Amino acid sequence: MGECQRGARQVKRLAKPEGKYNLVLEEAPMPEPAPGEVRIKAVRSLISRGSEMGARYTREHAVSHEIMGYSMAGTIDKVGEGISHLAPGDRVVALAPHAQYTVRPATVDSPASQPRVVVLPDDVSWDRAPYFPLTSGSVTWVDVEQIGASDTVVILGQGLVGSLMLQVMKANGKGHVVAVDALDNRCALAEELGADRVIHAGQEDPVTAVRKLTNGAGAHLVVYAVGGPAGPKAFEQGLDMLGVDGTMHLIGLYEDQDLALPSSKIQRRRILGGYYGATIGQSSYRRAMSLLASGQVQAERMTTHRFAFTEAGEAFDLLWNRPGEALGVLLDWEE
Repeated sequence: MGECQRGARQVKRLAKPEGKYNLVLEEAPMPEPAPGEVRIKAVRSLISRGSEMGARYTREHAVSHEIMGYSMAGTIDKVGEGISHLAPGDRVVALAPHAQYTVRPATVDSPASQPRVVVLPDDVSWDRAPYFPLTSGSVTWVDVEQIGASDTVVILGQGLVGSLMLQVMKANGKGHVVAVDALDNRCALAEELGADRVIHAGQEDPVTAVRKLTNGAGAHLVVYAVGGPAGPKAFEQGLDMLGVDGTMHLIGLYEDQDLALPSSKIQRRRILGGYYGATIGQSSYRRAMSLLASGQVQAERMTTHRFAFTEAGEAFDLLWNRPGEALGVLLDWEE
């Protein structure tokens, strides 16, 4: 990334020093873009309860500010040498951390490569824009799954990723999509967003419900989008509801303990890792942006709270400790 100049203006960014739940808003010199980079002034950023909180905020070790966040929308403030396709004032969304200003690489090697900075069309608002990185990932994950028209698809977990994958699947018009969660608010939202069936895991056994729904055959595809304490149980349930020749797609990040993988439960079944590499490409990006612009992905409906960036500590605390109230939590960087 670009170098910070001595004596430069000080800007704010989120950091996570040593200690669980230890989130601070620290000052740092204004970053300067190196050749091939741009500097972005933040307007909105989205907090990810999965990777940001489960894998960073709740850990004892210190975390680099560079990986505290990856869904930021803002305006180009300055361009480095060699950048001609972006200019100051352009509205963009970037794979970038929670910070007032950040520098990002802005060049790509080929149309199949993953750009880190993408221009926003006029019909994608600031409040929708931060959902773009996860939406583009969801488009790619659904492509990889190759869902058949009549397949039974179960999404375990209706957090940000599970909800976005539900909406992408419905937009594609393939599969009978079943959403599973144990929180009232998320089950209600899944029904509103068009799930063909919603299973409240706190009120009925998901395995029994899916087996009944499929006349005992089990699901063609189970998407594991759980990253919190329910991870091990949800994984076991996912295997138990998966039909012969079915696929379990692991997207949720659960790291507190190993997930049990009995050989008897995976015979004649596939386990697919959620990683898709750095080759999302322009096609996935265009489709994701179109879904946000058209409202087929209902970002505003997913947003439950907005905080000023100076209240980031409260935002993280709410999202981690009260998931029954919060889903999409935005930080507002405008002053």
